[in-house]
Amino acid sequence: MAKAFSLILLLSLFCIAAIAAAPSNFIKSSCSTTQYPALCVESLSVYASTIQQNPHRLVQTALSLSLNKTLSTQSFVSKLNKFKGLKSREYAALRDCFEEISDGVDRLSRSLKELKLCNVKGEDFTWHISNVETWVSAALTDESTCTDGFAGKALNGRIKNSVRARVINVAQVTSNALALINQYASNH
Repeated sequence: MAKAFSLILLLSLFCIAAIAAAPSNFIKSSCSTTQYPALCVESLSVYASTIQQNPHRLVQTALSLSLNKTLSTQSFVSKLNKFKGLKSREYAALRDCFEEISDGVDRLSRSLKELKLCNVKGEDFTWHISNVETWVSAALTDESTCTDGFAGKALNGRIKNSVRARVINVAQVTSNALALINQYASNH
């Protein structure tokens, strides 16, 4: 009897966890319009209970996720720049990358603040969402510009690969956020 109860309890917990982890249809359908839909669903499904069916919360969550990843990458690049024994070109590339990522952090932060003003209708909504779109697009450009300093074979190696991998992930998450923002703007 105790074994049966334990098995039922275990199966119940498994089902509850599976349901809680399952992405909502709203997130899946929204993410289908992005350039990286699998990453979009994976990263936003964790917040399904917060997002629910709310397009504003979806965009806000996607933008917050982008900002958090960008902040993490900024910190990572900052720490790399403190390594001893890097080539002078690596220091320069890391410094430039840090500056670009910092600009992206600023733009994404401003976008989040501006998004809070998008709960209005009419011309004000259009003005605010246009600002959000512009700043997120500029942040995406900053992110891709970050790796420009690592161009060429002279800087091939672990530093370049590490930075590139993180920046690509940040750019993909930001691209998804921008696609969701554009969708939100056109549906509003």
